[in-house]
Parts: sequence; structure tokens; C-alpha cells
Amino acid sequence: MTTDDRVALTELAGDTRVLASTVGPYLRYGDPVVAACARAGTDYLDLTGEPEFVDLMYARYHRQAVQSGARLVHCCGFDSVPHDLGVLYTVHRLAADGPVRIDGVVRAGGMISGGTLASALGVLSRPAAAARAARQRHQLEPAATGRRVHAGVAAPRRIAGCWVLPLPTIDAQVVARSAAALPEYGPDFRYRHWAGFRQLPVAVGAAAAGLGLLGAALLPPARALLSSRIRPGTGPSADRRERGWFQVRFVAEAGQRQLVTQVSGGDPGYGATAAMFAEAALCLALDPDLPEVRGQLTMAVAMGQRLIDRLVTAGIGFEVVSDSAAT
Repeated sequence: MTTDDRVALTELAGDTRVLASTVGPYLRYGDPVVAACARAGTDYLDLTGEPEFVDLMYARYHRQAVQSGARLVHCCGFDSVPHDLGVLYTVHRLAADGPVRIDGVVRAGGMISGGTLASALGVLSRPAAAARAARQRHQLEPAATGRRVHAGVAAPRRIAGCWVLPLPTIDAQVVARSAAALPEYGPDFRYRHWAGFRQLPVAVGAAAAGLGLLGAALLPPARALLSSRIRPGTGPSADRRERGWFQVRFVAEAGQRQLVTQVSGGDPGYGATAAMFAEAALCLALDPDLPEVRGQLTMAVAMGQRLIDRLVTAGIGFEVVSDSAAT
């Protein structure tokens, strides 16, 4: 079955309660699957990290999903489970009634897959289309009433013992959408998303590599050459995956209190992502007492603490590193 077979997709969506999609790049293959689930009232989740795709799916299918009862949950892998649920975990422990400021610092060791590279190059090669999709969504999506939510960007600096660079992935957008939907994030919430490096030369090299990747994505010959080196369907060896790891540290400030939390796990692109994706699917399918929400949703909004509990059981660490209120 291919994703352009509408009849087969309609039958598939109608025969199940939860459909988990891995058909990336999602911008190329994903729309018909989301459409089938939105029509059928079937819960849907995927592994996308493509902002343009997520915004287009909101514009096209959110309202239909609300009417049919479907829950459409994107980004259920390393993009963006640790970040979305890590901030939720942190906010719950702050229990603040004033402004909340959180910086998320991502560190990881692992090797990118061909499919992830293809998606990343696709995202970087379409800045104008992505901006149009974001504007289209903004015109349709209600803002948080009486509350301020901001996903900020700032200059490189040191946070939590690391040199940090702004990390322009979809994760900050997902966190901001959770904050806009959930009142426990407070009346004035800001989140900033960073890549962290222990040594300054490594940070400088990473910044140069990022600029190089952006340049390659914008030039079709360079994009084709890079894609030919790491093709979709290829990836690291089992030994490399076994050595993979990730750590996301959240530095939160609310009033005079500073709280530092952490989410950590194994290889981000494979083992940890597989656990996150599987547990999210099982959570939607099996867990009772999930929030009564419908439409396009984030993990924090659709599953919240239930999914955190599942992830902890699956070996993903959620912990408090330090708390100034406890000293």
C-alpha cells in the first residue's frame, strides 16, 4: 500500500483506533495519512520534525479532527518528546503563579540517519514555503487569552556549564503550543532552546557546520551530493547505536527560585526514539483518563503525565538536578 491510495488508507484508518506513521519525509508522503485519520476520527501520531508539515496539517485538518474526535499528535520522537514533556515535568515542580523562564540545553551523541538527513535538508531548503505555512496557521489558531507565551531566541552564551547556540528545531514551537494550551505554565512563560557544548572550539565548529548544512540545503547540486552520501534507509551500525545518548537539561527561573531538571536516555535517533514513539502510541490506545481534547495536539496536551510515567518505565530518565528552594 502507498500513501496515495486513498481507498486503502480510508479502510486502514477506519479499522484501527490509533495509526502510527513513519512515512517521512512527511511533507512528501504524510498528508494523505493525516487526512484519513482526521476523516475517520482515528488517533494519529508520527515522528516528524518538519515545521511546514505540522503547520499545514493544522490548517487543513485540525477543525475536521475536532469534529470527528481524532487526536493528531506530531513529533513523537526525539523531536520533540524530551523537550515538550521535560518542560511539563519542570513546570509541574515549579508550581509558579508568576513569570516562568526556562532554557532547554540539548546535548547528544549519535549518528544521523539518511531519512533524518533527507527531512532536515527538505526543511532547510524551503524557508519561504515554511513561512507561508506558519502564517496560514497563525491566522487560524487562537492565541492564549490573557496570558503571554514566547519561544525566544538569544545570542550564544553559557548556561548550565555549557557553551550554547540557538537550536532552530521544531521543539521550541511545540513547547510554546503546550504552554499556550495549558494554564499551569503561568501567565507569562518564555522558553529558549539551545544546543550545548562543553568546549568553546566545539561550539564554534558546530556553528560552522550548521551554516554549511544550510548553504548545502539551499543549493540543489550541493543538496543532491549530500543526500547521495547518506541515503534514506541507511544509518549507523548497531554498535554505534548502542553507544548513543542524549541529555536535555532545563534551567528554570520563577521569582527567586531556580530549578534545574533533566531528561536523558540512549541513542536519540533510534533506541530512545523507538521507545518514545511506541509508548506514545500505547498511551493513546490504552491509557484511561487522558484529557478530553481533540484536534491537532502536543504530547503534553494530549497525554501529559501519563506519557511521562510510561517513558520512565521504558528507561527514559526524568529527574530534578537542583532546586534553590530546597537549599
